[in-house]
Amino acid sequence: MGSNRGQLFSESLMEQIKDRFHYVDRDVDGRTRLFFDNAGGSFRLKSSLEAFARIDALPDCPERIHERAIFLQDIQTRGEEDIRRILNARDGSVYLTLTASAAMFEMVRAVMEHIPGTNAVTTILEHPSSFDAMKLYCERTGKALRVAPSNAETGGVDVDAIVSLIDDDTALLSVMYASNISGAKLDIAAIVERARAKKPDLFIIVDAVQHAPHAVIDLQKTPVDGINFAPYKFFGCRGAGVAWLSERLAELPHHRLDAKEKGVWELGSPASAQFAVVTAIVDYAAWIGAQFSDSEDRRELFVQGMQRIEAHERALLSLLLDGVEGQRGLRTIDGVRVFWDHDDLTRRDLIAGIGFDDLDPTEAVRAYEQRGVIVYERIATSLYSGRMLKSFSLEGAVRISPLHCHGPDDVLRFLAVTEEIVVASRVAR
Repeated sequence: MGSNRGQLFSESLMEQIKDRFHYVDRDVDGRTRLFFDNAGGSFRLKSSLEAFARIDALPDCPERIHERAIFLQDIQTRGEEDIRRILNARDGSVYLTLTASAAMFEMVRAVMEHIPGTNAVTTILEHPSSFDAMKLYCERTGKALRVAPSNAETGGVDVDAIVSLIDDDTALLSVMYASNISGAKLDIAAIVERARAKKPDLFIIVDAVQHAPHAVIDLQKTPVDGINFAPYKFFGCRGAGVAWLSERLAELPHHRLDAKEKGVWELGSPASAQFAVVTAIVDYAAWIGAQFSDSEDRRELFVQGMQRIEAHERALLSLLLDGVEGQRGLRTIDGVRVFWDHDDLTRRDLIAGIGFDDLDPTEAVRAYEQRGVIVYERIATSLYSGRMLKSFSLEGAVRISPLHCHGPDDVLRFLAVTEEIVVASRVAR
Protein backbone atom coordinates (compact mmCIF):
# COMPACT_ATOMS: atom_id res chain seq x y z
CA MET A 1 0.00 0.00 0.00
CA GLY A 2 2.83 2.42 0.77
CA SER A 3 4.96 1.55 -2.24
CA ASN A 4 6.36 4.19 -4.56
CA ARG A 5 3.93 3.11 -7.30
CA GLY A 6 0.86 2.90 -5.08
CA GLN A 7 -2.00 0.44 -5.28
CA LEU A 8 -5.24 0.77 -7.22
CA PHE A 9 -8.66 0.15 -5.73
CA SER A 10 -10.38 -3.01 -6.92
CA GLU A 11 -12.84 -2.61 -9.78
CA SER A 12 -15.79 -3.37 -7.52
CA LEU A 13 -14.75 -0.77 -4.93
CA MET A 14 -14.00 1.71 -7.70
CA GLU A 15 -17.59 1.39 -8.96
CA GLN A 16 -18.94 2.06 -5.47
CA ILE A 17 -16.65 5.06 -5.02
CA LYS A 18 -17.66 6.64 -8.33
CA ASP A 19 -21.31 6.19 -7.45
CA ARG A 20 -20.85 8.24 -4.29
CA PHE A 21 -19.84 11.38 -6.23
CA HIS A 22 -21.75 13.71 -8.54
CA TYR A 23 -20.77 14.10 -12.21
CA VAL A 24 -17.65 11.92 -12.32
CA ASP A 25 -18.22 10.54 -15.83
CA ARG A 26 -20.80 12.98 -17.18
CA ASP A 27 -21.45 16.68 -16.65
CA VAL A 28 -24.72 18.25 -15.48
CA ASP A 29 -26.03 18.20 -19.08
CA GLY A 30 -25.40 14.48 -19.43
CA ARG A 31 -22.40 14.84 -21.72
CA THR A 32 -19.45 12.49 -21.29
CA ARG A 33 -16.67 14.42 -19.57
CA LEU A 34 -13.37 13.88 -17.78
CA PHE A 35 -12.96 16.43 -14.99
CA PHE A 36 -9.23 16.62 -14.26
CA ASP A 37 -9.29 20.00 -12.46
CA ASN A 38 -9.73 18.86 -8.87
CA ALA A 39 -6.93 21.14 -7.64
CA GLY A 40 -9.19 24.05 -8.60
CA GLY A 41 -12.67 22.74 -7.97
CA SER A 42 -13.40 19.24 -6.77
CA PHE A 43 -15.96 16.48 -7.07
CA ARG A 44 -18.75 16.64 -4.50
CA LEU A 45 -19.86 13.71 -2.42
CA LYS A 46 -23.59 13.14 -2.79
CA SER A 47 -23.81 12.57 0.95
CA SER A 48 -22.13 15.92 1.68
CA LEU A 49 -24.63 17.88 -0.38
CA GLU A 50 -27.52 15.87 1.03
CA ALA A 51 -26.34 16.54 4.58
CA PHE A 52 -25.96 20.24 3.88
CA ALA A 53 -29.42 20.55 2.32
CA ARG A 54 -31.08 18.54 5.09
CA ILE A 55 -29.57 20.56 7.94
CA ASP A 56 -29.55 23.98 6.28
CA ALA A 57 -33.30 23.68 5.59
CA LEU A 58 -34.02 23.86 9.30
CA PRO A 59 -35.06 27.36 10.48
CA ASP A 60 -34.00 26.74 14.07
CA CYS A 61 -31.20 28.64 15.76
CA PRO A 62 -28.76 26.31 17.53
CA GLU A 63 -28.31 28.81 20.35
CA ARG A 64 -31.65 27.91 21.95
CA ILE A 65 -32.93 25.34 24.46
CA HIS A 66 -35.65 23.54 22.49
CA GLU A 67 -35.36 20.04 20.98
CA ARG A 68 -34.38 21.00 17.43
CA ALA A 69 -31.81 23.51 18.65
CA ILE A 70 -30.19 20.81 20.78
CA PHE A 71 -30.18 18.56 17.70
CA LEU A 72 -28.25 21.26 15.81
CA GLN A 73 -25.85 21.64 18.73
CA ASP A 74 -25.17 17.91 18.50
CA ILE A 75 -24.50 18.25 14.74
CA GLN A 76 -21.96 20.98 15.47
CA THR A 77 -20.33 19.02 18.28
CA ARG A 78 -19.94 15.96 16.08
CA GLY A 79 -18.63 18.08 13.23
CA GLU A 80 -16.00 19.67 15.46
CA GLU A 81 -14.99 16.23 16.73
CA ASP A 82 -14.61 15.12 13.11
CA ILE A 83 -12.47 18.14 12.25
CA ARG A 84 -10.23 17.08 15.11
CA ARG A 85 -10.22 13.51 13.77
CA ILE A 86 -9.16 14.72 10.33
CA LEU A 87 -6.20 16.57 11.86
CA ASN A 88 -5.64 14.41 14.95
CA ALA A 89 -5.95 17.57 17.02
CA ARG A 90 -6.51 17.05 20.76
CA ASP A 91 -6.62 20.57 22.15
CA GLY A 92 -6.69 24.11 20.78
CA SER A 93 -9.62 25.68 18.94
CA VAL A 94 -11.62 24.85 15.84
CA TYR A 95 -12.60 27.84 13.71
CA LEU A 96 -15.19 27.59 10.94
CA THR A 97 -15.40 30.67 8.73
CA LEU A 98 -16.44 31.62 5.21
CA THR A 99 -13.27 30.50 3.39
CA ALA A 100 -9.94 28.88 4.19
CA SER A 101 -8.28 32.01 2.80
CA ALA A 102 -10.08 34.21 5.33
CA ALA A 103 -8.97 31.91 8.13
CA MET A 104 -5.36 32.15 6.92
CA PHE A 105 -5.39 35.96 6.92
CA GLU A 106 -6.81 36.01 10.45
CA MET A 107 -4.25 33.54 11.82
CA VAL A 108 -1.35 35.40 10.22
CA ARG A 109 -2.63 38.74 11.49
CA ALA A 110 -2.90 37.52 15.09
CA VAL A 111 0.69 36.29 15.16
CA MET A 112 2.27 39.13 13.24
CA GLU A 113 0.59 41.87 15.26
CA HIS A 114 1.31 40.39 18.70
CA ILE A 115 4.49 38.30 18.52
CA PRO A 116 7.79 40.21 18.60
CA GLY A 117 10.45 39.72 15.95
CA THR A 118 12.17 41.43 13.06
CA ASN A 119 11.28 38.95 10.31
CA ALA A 120 8.86 36.28 9.10
CA VAL A 121 9.52 33.34 6.78
CA THR A 122 7.48 31.82 3.97
CA THR A 123 8.07 30.24 0.53
CA ILE A 124 7.72 31.43 -3.03
CA LEU A 125 5.16 28.70 -3.77
CA GLU A 126 2.52 29.77 -1.25
CA HIS A 127 -1.06 30.40 -2.32
CA PRO A 128 -1.86 34.14 -2.41
CA SER A 129 -4.03 33.78 0.69
CA SER A 130 -0.95 32.98 2.76
CA PHE A 131 1.80 34.75 0.82
CA ASP A 132 -0.16 38.01 0.54
CA ALA A 133 -1.19 37.80 4.19
CA MET A 134 2.47 37.50 5.17
CA LYS A 135 3.45 40.36 2.88
CA LEU A 136 0.67 42.61 4.16
CA TYR A 137 1.39 42.08 7.85
CA CYS A 138 5.14 42.31 7.41
CA GLU A 139 4.55 45.75 5.90
CA ARG A 140 2.16 46.74 8.70
CA THR A 141 4.43 45.56 11.51
CA GLY A 142 7.77 46.55 10.00
CA LYS A 143 9.10 43.00 9.70
CA ALA A 144 11.24 41.70 6.87
CA LEU A 145 9.66 38.99 4.73
CA ARG A 146 12.10 36.17 3.99
CA VAL A 147 11.08 33.96 1.08
CA ALA A 148 12.50 30.48 0.48
CA PRO A 149 13.04 29.72 -3.24
CA SER A 150 11.56 26.79 -5.14
CA ASN A 151 13.38 23.73 -6.46
CA ALA A 152 12.77 23.60 -10.22
CA GLU A 153 13.51 19.88 -10.38
CA THR A 154 11.12 18.69 -7.66
CA GLY A 155 8.56 21.47 -7.93
CA GLY A 156 8.76 21.95 -4.17
CA VAL A 157 10.87 23.82 -1.63
CA ASP A 158 13.86 22.21 0.09
CA VAL A 159 13.84 21.96 3.87
CA ASP A 160 17.27 23.58 4.06
CA ALA A 161 16.07 26.56 2.03
CA ILE A 162 13.33 27.23 4.59
CA VAL A 163 15.17 26.49 7.80
CA SER A 164 18.21 28.57 6.78
CA LEU A 165 16.02 31.70 6.88
CA ILE A 166 14.87 31.19 10.47
CA ASP A 167 16.63 32.81 13.42
CA ASP A 168 15.89 34.01 16.95
CA ASP A 169 14.10 37.07 15.56
CA THR A 170 11.66 35.15 13.33
CA ALA A 171 8.09 35.78 14.49
CA LEU A 172 6.27 33.38 12.17
CA LEU A 173 6.87 30.61 9.66
CA SER A 174 4.03 30.12 7.16
CA VAL A 175 4.41 27.16 4.81
CA MET A 176 2.17 25.05 2.59
CA TYR A 177 1.78 21.27 2.86
CA ALA A 178 1.82 20.75 -0.91
CA SER A 179 1.94 22.92 -4.02
CA ASN A 180 -1.29 23.33 -5.96
CA ILE A 181 0.83 24.11 -9.03
CA SER A 182 3.28 21.22 -9.10
CA GLY A 183 1.79 18.76 -6.61
CA ALA A 184 5.10 18.59 -4.73
CA LYS A 185 4.73 17.78 -1.03
CA LEU A 186 6.86 19.68 1.44
CA ASP A 187 8.41 17.70 4.28
CA ILE A 188 6.38 19.33 7.04
CA ALA A 189 7.62 16.96 9.75
CA ALA A 190 11.27 17.81 9.02
CA ILE A 191 10.50 21.51 8.61
CA VAL A 192 8.73 21.70 11.98
CA GLU A 193 11.39 19.70 13.81
CA ARG A 194 14.33 21.67 12.42
CA ALA A 195 12.62 25.06 12.65
CA ARG A 196 11.78 24.50 16.32
CA ALA A 197 15.34 23.29 16.95
CA LYS A 198 16.50 26.75 15.87
CA LYS A 199 13.73 28.58 17.73
CA PRO A 200 11.70 26.40 20.15
CA ASP A 201 8.82 28.86 20.57
CA LEU A 202 8.48 29.70 16.87
CA PHE A 203 4.90 30.09 15.64
CA ILE A 204 4.19 27.90 12.59
CA ILE A 205 1.11 28.04 10.35
CA VAL A 206 0.46 25.51 7.58
CA ASP A 207 -1.76 25.82 4.51
CA ALA A 208 -3.20 22.34 3.97
CA VAL A 209 -5.93 23.25 1.46
CA GLN A 210 -4.28 21.44 -1.44
CA HIS A 211 -2.98 18.44 0.50
CA ALA A 212 -5.79 17.55 2.93
CA PRO A 213 -7.95 15.55 0.44
CA HIS A 214 -5.02 13.37 -0.60
CA ALA A 215 -3.32 12.01 2.52
CA VAL A 216 -3.28 11.74 6.31
CA ILE A 217 -2.52 14.80 8.46
CA ASP A 218 -1.39 14.18 12.03
CA LEU A 219 -0.82 17.18 14.26
CA GLN A 220 0.61 14.92 16.95
CA LYS A 221 3.51 14.24 14.59
CA THR A 222 3.69 17.76 13.15
CA PRO A 223 2.82 20.08 16.07
CA VAL A 224 2.10 23.40 14.38
CA ASP A 225 0.12 26.38 15.68
CA GLY A 226 -2.39 26.79 12.89
CA ILE A 227 -3.62 24.80 9.91
CA ASN A 228 -6.48 25.21 7.45
CA PHE A 229 -8.38 23.20 4.86
CA ALA A 230 -11.32 23.80 2.53
CA PRO A 231 -14.26 21.35 2.62
CA TYR A 232 -15.16 22.06 -1.01
CA LYS A 233 -11.79 20.67 -2.13
CA PHE A 234 -12.26 17.76 0.27
CA PHE A 235 -15.38 16.24 -1.35
CA GLY A 236 -17.64 18.71 0.48
CA CYS A 237 -19.39 22.03 -0.27
CA ARG A 238 -18.38 25.60 -0.88
CA GLY A 239 -19.22 28.19 1.72
CA ALA A 240 -16.87 27.29 4.57
CA GLY A 241 -13.22 27.22 5.49
CA VAL A 242 -11.88 25.24 8.43
CA ALA A 243 -8.97 26.12 10.68
CA TRP A 244 -7.48 24.64 13.80
CA LEU A 245 -5.45 26.84 16.18
CA SER A 246 -3.16 25.87 19.03
CA GLU A 247 -4.09 27.18 22.46
CA ARG A 248 -1.39 29.85 22.38
CA LEU A 249 -2.41 31.06 18.91
CA ALA A 250 -6.13 30.93 19.70
CA GLU A 251 -5.66 33.12 22.77
CA LEU A 252 -3.77 35.88 20.97
CA PRO A 253 -5.89 39.04 20.55
CA HIS A 254 -8.34 38.60 17.66
CA HIS A 255 -11.79 39.71 16.55
CA ARG A 256 -14.24 38.17 19.00
CA LEU A 257 -17.33 38.85 21.02
CA ASP A 258 -16.21 40.17 24.40
CA ALA A 259 -18.35 37.73 26.39
CA LYS A 260 -16.83 34.69 24.65
CA GLU A 261 -13.84 32.77 26.00
CA LYS A 262 -10.44 33.94 24.77
CA GLY A 263 -9.86 30.92 22.54
CA VAL A 264 -13.12 31.28 20.57
CA TRP A 265 -12.73 32.66 17.04
CA GLU A 266 -16.22 32.19 15.63
CA LEU A 267 -18.21 35.38 15.11
CA GLY A 268 -21.98 34.99 14.97
CA SER A 269 -23.95 31.76 14.83
CA PRO A 270 -22.03 28.84 13.29
CA ALA A 271 -23.47 27.17 10.20
CA SER A 272 -24.62 23.80 11.51
CA ALA A 273 -24.95 22.45 7.96
CA GLN A 274 -21.25 22.97 7.29
CA PHE A 275 -20.38 20.85 10.32
CA ALA A 276 -22.66 18.16 8.91
CA VAL A 277 -20.68 18.33 5.66
CA VAL A 278 -17.43 17.61 7.50
CA THR A 279 -19.03 14.63 9.22
CA ALA A 280 -20.15 13.30 5.82
CA ILE A 281 -16.54 13.60 4.58
CA VAL A 282 -15.22 11.62 7.54
CA ASP A 283 -18.03 9.08 7.14
CA TYR A 284 -16.93 8.53 3.54
CA ALA A 285 -13.21 8.13 4.23
CA ALA A 286 -13.99 5.84 7.18
CA TRP A 287 -16.24 3.76 4.90
CA ILE A 288 -13.27 3.20 2.58
CA GLY A 289 -11.14 2.37 5.61
CA ALA A 290 -13.68 -0.20 6.77
CA GLN A 291 -13.16 -2.13 3.52
CA PHE A 292 -9.61 -2.84 4.74
CA SER A 293 -9.82 -2.77 8.54
CA ASP A 294 -11.91 -4.29 11.32
CA SER A 295 -11.18 -1.37 13.66
CA GLU A 296 -14.11 0.35 15.32
CA ASP A 297 -12.14 3.52 16.05
CA ARG A 298 -13.34 6.34 13.82
CA ARG A 299 -9.94 8.07 13.55
CA GLU A 300 -8.25 4.78 12.67
CA LEU A 301 -10.82 4.04 9.98
CA PHE A 302 -10.45 7.57 8.60
CA VAL A 303 -6.66 7.19 8.51
CA GLN A 304 -6.93 3.83 6.78
CA GLY A 305 -9.31 5.34 4.22
CA MET A 306 -7.03 8.29 3.50
CA GLN A 307 -4.01 5.99 3.20
CA ARG A 308 -5.90 3.90 0.64
CA ILE A 309 -6.91 7.06 -1.24
CA GLU A 310 -3.27 8.16 -1.27
CA ALA A 311 -2.11 4.75 -2.54
CA HIS A 312 -4.73 4.71 -5.31
CA GLU A 313 -3.87 8.24 -6.40
CA ARG A 314 -0.18 7.38 -6.45
CA ALA A 315 -0.96 4.45 -8.74
CA LEU A 316 -2.97 6.78 -11.00
CA LEU A 317 -0.04 9.21 -11.12
CA SER A 318 2.28 6.37 -12.10
CA LEU A 319 -0.07 5.37 -14.94
CA LEU A 320 -0.42 8.98 -16.03
CA LEU A 321 3.35 9.34 -16.30
CA ASP A 322 4.30 5.91 -17.65
CA GLY A 323 1.22 4.75 -19.53
CA VAL A 324 -1.51 2.12 -19.23
CA GLU A 325 -2.58 -0.86 -21.35
CA GLY A 326 -0.16 -0.08 -24.17
CA GLN A 327 -1.00 3.62 -24.23
CA ARG A 328 2.08 5.80 -23.83
CA GLY A 329 2.31 7.97 -20.75
CA LEU A 330 3.09 11.67 -20.53
CA ARG A 331 6.80 10.97 -20.16
CA THR A 332 7.00 9.29 -23.58
CA ILE A 333 4.45 11.17 -25.71
CA ASP A 334 6.38 13.11 -28.35
CA GLY A 335 5.58 16.80 -28.25
CA VAL A 336 4.79 16.82 -24.51
CA ARG A 337 7.09 17.98 -21.72
CA VAL A 338 6.48 16.95 -18.11
CA PHE A 339 7.52 19.59 -15.57
CA TRP A 340 8.80 18.92 -12.04
CA ASP A 341 9.13 15.24 -12.86
CA HIS A 342 11.07 12.87 -10.63
CA ASP A 343 10.72 9.22 -9.71
CA ASP A 344 9.85 9.47 -6.01
CA LEU A 345 6.07 9.51 -6.28
CA THR A 346 5.73 9.45 -2.48
CA ARG A 347 6.72 13.11 -2.52
CA ARG A 348 3.95 14.11 -4.92
CA ASP A 349 0.19 14.56 -4.74
CA LEU A 350 -1.92 13.65 -7.76
CA ILE A 351 -0.98 16.66 -9.91
CA ALA A 352 1.05 16.80 -13.10
CA GLY A 353 2.18 19.88 -15.01
CA ILE A 354 2.87 19.61 -18.73
CA GLY A 355 3.70 21.74 -21.75
CA PHE A 356 3.16 21.17 -25.47
CA ASP A 357 5.77 21.88 -28.13
CA ASP A 358 3.20 23.33 -30.54
CA LEU A 359 0.53 24.80 -28.22
CA ASP A 360 0.56 27.35 -25.46
CA PRO A 361 -1.23 26.29 -22.25
CA THR A 362 -4.44 28.19 -22.99
CA GLU A 363 -4.71 26.70 -26.46
CA ALA A 364 -4.10 23.24 -24.99
CA VAL A 365 -6.82 23.67 -22.36
CA ARG A 366 -9.31 24.62 -25.07
CA ALA A 367 -8.24 21.64 -27.18
CA TYR A 368 -8.87 19.34 -24.22
CA GLU A 369 -12.30 20.85 -23.59
CA GLN A 370 -13.28 20.30 -27.23
CA ARG A 371 -12.60 16.62 -26.58
CA GLY A 372 -14.56 16.43 -23.33
CA VAL A 373 -11.65 16.86 -20.89
CA ILE A 374 -11.38 19.65 -18.30
CA VAL A 375 -7.89 20.70 -17.20
CA TYR A 376 -6.56 24.14 -16.32
CA GLU A 377 -3.83 26.46 -17.51
CA ARG A 378 -1.48 28.00 -14.98
CA ILE A 379 0.12 31.03 -16.61
CA ALA A 380 2.67 33.62 -15.51
CA THR A 381 0.20 36.50 -15.89
CA SER A 382 -2.22 34.98 -13.37
CA LEU A 383 -2.38 36.42 -9.86
CA TYR A 384 -2.88 32.86 -8.58
CA SER A 385 0.11 31.26 -10.31
CA GLY A 386 2.46 33.91 -11.73
CA ARG A 387 4.82 34.12 -8.76
CA MET A 388 5.22 30.34 -8.58
CA LEU A 389 5.73 29.80 -12.32
CA LYS A 390 8.28 32.60 -12.55
CA SER A 391 10.24 30.90 -9.77
CA PHE A 392 10.50 27.89 -12.11
CA SER A 393 11.35 30.12 -15.13
CA LEU A 394 8.14 29.00 -16.84
CA GLU A 395 5.60 31.07 -18.74
CA GLY A 396 2.88 28.52 -18.24
CA ALA A 397 1.82 24.91 -17.74
CA VAL A 398 -1.25 22.75 -18.19
CA ARG A 399 -2.21 21.44 -14.75
CA ILE A 400 -3.71 17.96 -14.62
CA SER A 401 -5.40 17.04 -11.34
CA PRO A 402 -7.60 13.93 -11.25
CA LEU A 403 -9.06 12.57 -8.00
CA HIS A 404 -9.21 9.13 -6.39
CA CYS A 405 -12.68 8.55 -7.87
CA HIS A 406 -10.97 8.20 -11.24
CA GLY A 407 -9.66 4.85 -12.42
CA PRO A 408 -7.18 3.47 -14.97
CA ASP A 409 -9.75 3.75 -17.79
CA ASP A 410 -10.01 7.49 -17.15
CA VAL A 411 -6.23 7.86 -17.32
CA LEU A 412 -6.17 5.80 -20.53
CA ARG A 413 -8.73 8.08 -22.12
CA PHE A 414 -6.89 11.20 -21.01
CA LEU A 415 -3.59 9.98 -22.46
CA ALA A 416 -5.24 9.05 -25.76
CA VAL A 417 -6.77 12.53 -25.98
CA THR A 418 -3.37 14.05 -25.23
CA GLU A 419 -1.81 12.18 -28.15
CA GLU A 420 -4.71 13.24 -30.36
CA ILE A 421 -4.10 16.89 -29.43
CA VAL A 422 -0.40 16.56 -30.25
CA VAL A 423 -1.17 15.14 -33.71
CA ALA A 424 -3.83 17.78 -34.39
CA SER A 425 -1.51 20.61 -33.34
CA ARG A 426 1.21 19.40 -35.70
CA VAL A 427 -1.22 19.22 -38.61
CA ALA A 428 -2.44 22.75 -37.81
CA ARG A 429 1.13 24.08 -37.79
